[in-house]
Amino acid sequence: MKPIRLSGHAHEMIGYRGATEEEVKETIQTAPWQPARQGRWECRKNFDYGRDWNGKFYTTKQVHPIFVEESDEMVVITVYVYYF
Repeated sequence: MKPIRLSGHAHEMIGYRGATEEEVKETIQTAPWQPARQGRWECRKNFDYGRDWNGKFYTTKQVHPIFVEESDEMVVITVYVYYF
């Protein structure tokens, strides 16, 4: 698999939304990809969480990166994170 690089925006969003760079890379490497808007790709992976996020307890965290495949690397545009 090609190297995975996070854009500046994606780096900012993982901190703000509670994901890690390792979770984003693992999601891209192991979850099935789906076409997204504007020629991009997306995928989702659930991770065991079992702790508080913003004052509420959640058992699962879902990491949802949006990325593009370039000739020599994968570039993550943004990352969404859902808790349930």
